[in-house]
Amino acid sequence: MTSPAPRRNRVCKRAVVRRTERITPHMIRVVLTAADFVDNGYTDHYVKLLFGKPGVEYAEPLDLGVIRATYQSEQWPTMRTYTVRNWDQDSRELSIDFVHHGDEGVAGPWAAAAQPGDVLWFNGPGGAYAPDEAADWHLLVGDESALPAIGAAVEQLPPGARATVLVEVEDASEEQKLGGAGDLDVTWFHRAGSTAARGDGLVAAVEALDFPAGDTQVFVHGEAGFVFRIRKNLFTDRGLSRDRVSLSGYWRLGKNEDGWQAEKAETATKERAAAGA
Repeated sequence: MTSPAPRRNRVCKRAVVRRTERITPHMIRVVLTAADFVDNGYTDHYVKLLFGKPGVEYAEPLDLGVIRATYQSEQWPTMRTYTVRNWDQDSRELSIDFVHHGDEGVAGPWAAAAQPGDVLWFNGPGGAYAPDEAADWHLLVGDESALPAIGAAVEQLPPGARATVLVEVEDASEEQKLGGAGDLDVTWFHRAGSTAARGDGLVAAVEALDFPAGDTQVFVHGEAGFVFRIRKNLFTDRGLSRDRVSLSGYWRLGKNEDGWQAEKAETATKERAAAGA
């Protein structure tokens, strides 16, 4: 008789809310103490946050292997991916920014209600991008979901490094001050009062840019629709090297993270099947 395979240990890391701050009308910064966080050096480093289902109690430390083996799937915690805005090694403070639109979603309402002492479990970090000091010019493009990564990136630019930053937000009240020692050219695009589709302004701005000579490093993250359109311009029209471009369409308008991940998985399966036909 074959013995069952050992359960994979999937113990999550524990963070405790220290304080919260309303950065803009729809952006909440939650600062947590995270003793087990390990910085990987990327400015787009992200964590997988676990939000428990109401009325369900989980043993601590939170172990996803145990939970998935002993709980019904509808009782599993909801997982959401968020970029780390800042990590302070000395104070062990982990800052994460949440977009909040009332009762919509899971993470935003949690952040709005978070109180000092609340516990949040997470996995990670992941990530793959950081500004290269050797680049002659940086281009960073995104919506409000990408602002934490963009903000972290420009703060790491070396003094005088040239960077063009294009960001789409709802209106002027959602703009944020971007710091750092780089030479920034920042343009904000507002959806409110505009008849353009989401991301149209970003796409048009990238297409109209006169890329300077030299080594260019590009970061484009946010809603999948505009990221895909900019991808075409960068690779097909401009012929940029893929190793100098960080692209991530990590959410899709009209879908939550679960729905978007399921759609991507289905598309990948169809593409593999077509390739093998």
